[in-house]
Amino acid sequence: MKKHSNKFMAILLTTVMLFSCNDYLDFEPENTLPGEEFFVNPEQAEQSIVAIYGYMRAWEMVGFAPMILQEITTDNTVKGSSLGDAAYINDFNFFNYTPDLFVINDYWTGRYRGINLANQALSNIPKITMDESRKARLIAEAKFARALFYFDLVRAFGDISLPTTVENTFEESLLRRPKAEAYALIIQDLKDAIAVLPPQYGPGEIGRATVWSARGLLAKVYLYQEQWDLVLEQTSAIISSGQFGLLEDFYQVFRIENENSVESIFEIQAQAVAGNADLSNSQYSQVQGVRGTNGFGWGFNIPTDDLANAFDAAGDTERKNATLLYKGVTTPDGDRIEGVGENELEGITGLPRYNGKSYVPRKHQIAGVTEGSEQNIRVLRYSEVLLIDAEAKVSKGDVGGAATSLNEVRKRASLSEITSPTLQDIWNERRLELALENDRFFDLVRTGQAPAVLGPLGFVAGKHEVFPIPQRAIDANRETMTQNFGY
Repeated sequence: MKKHSNKFMAILLTTVMLFSCNDYLDFEPENTLPGEEFFVNPEQAEQSIVAIYGYMRAWEMVGFAPMILQEITTDNTVKGSSLGDAAYINDFNFFNYTPDLFVINDYWTGRYRGINLANQALSNIPKITMDESRKARLIAEAKFARALFYFDLVRAFGDISLPTTVENTFEESLLRRPKAEAYALIIQDLKDAIAVLPPQYGPGEIGRATVWSARGLLAKVYLYQEQWDLVLEQTSAIISSGQFGLLEDFYQVFRIENENSVESIFEIQAQAVAGNADLSNSQYSQVQGVRGTNGFGWGFNIPTDDLANAFDAAGDTERKNATLLYKGVTTPDGDRIEGVGENELEGITGLPRYNGKSYVPRKHQIAGVTEGSEQNIRVLRYSEVLLIDAEAKVSKGDVGGAATSLNEVRKRASLSEITSPTLQDIWNERRLELALENDRFFDLVRTGQAPAVLGPLGFVAGKHEVFPIPQRAIDANRETMTQNFGY
């Protein structure tokens, strides 16, 4: 449960304000910060790590870019909002996007800014005289964050630039390294983090990456590489730890009262500060919130009929009701959803609906700040660990073991057991369990389903598995920065 007085959040907010005002660490990847100007004492080492956590909720990290590239390119959602508003988003729904679109550049540069923050910490913290165990933990947190950012990039673009230190940032930013090298770095960073990070934190530091955060992310990385034994090493450690479980009510998983719950492996911390819009800077909920009468936001990323039909075909009413927020319903928190009229959301005919997972009840809306900025963003949940475990087991022929993990997830959704699950059963379950959590596009690509599922929308096999390298990155060095095929 969120601790509004927790020390970590207080430091995070103060640090974000410090770096926002002075731009100490806010610069393009090719620039560097002279270590002697900032990285001098233990307090500054701590601030540099907390700044990374704070940056995770920046616009480029949780706003349009991930929503558009990872969900609107799929069968799960369409643009929404009003006709013509941000019309370029439709180019992603129908695979007509080009390298010069700013949202592709946002995705690329946003994650490299995060990597630059991590590299600044990793290059400078080792030089600071401070408690060695604390130093090691801060370095491990930076490596976890860098792995998380690089995982987004390698899935989205394939071969990528791979700066790892302050010293090699400029040179590396002009090159593309094979994605195998990126995965090797991600894996090593996570292994290093696992060796150091604690299993949990005290009340004053809830929300920081734990050993379980690193193990969960490493399991997912191995999933993408189909290294099933290595996947199971990580999922088995998490499951057998006894530290995690599923909340009984799926709707409650995404509510503010249940942030950092027993189901949370890692989530991005956010908090609304009354009267301070700069610190209440997460727009994750705002861009997807109910648009119109008594609304909470802009009304983008609207669930499709196809997603609704998938829930119906599975008899999955509980997750459907929590994921699709329809006009006219009254939520368990007492809000009647009004919004706009029928046919007023672009791409949707009939009854308007919104992302129920990003919904922040009116009682948590704070006047004068970004709508929904109180809500944490769930990055990795225990239910996904169970589904990763199930996929690895069925891939190895352990159908019974796969059924155990799969059915734990299905039981919470009040669905019947599947005694002999197939890979398709597990992939279908991932869609329903993780819908609108920015995983669908990458799932379709890695499982080979993208051509069949997305072909009718314009997906071309051999091209659209990755996005184009931003034109700005190409223009920065045409001799060494190559473009992805077909763009």
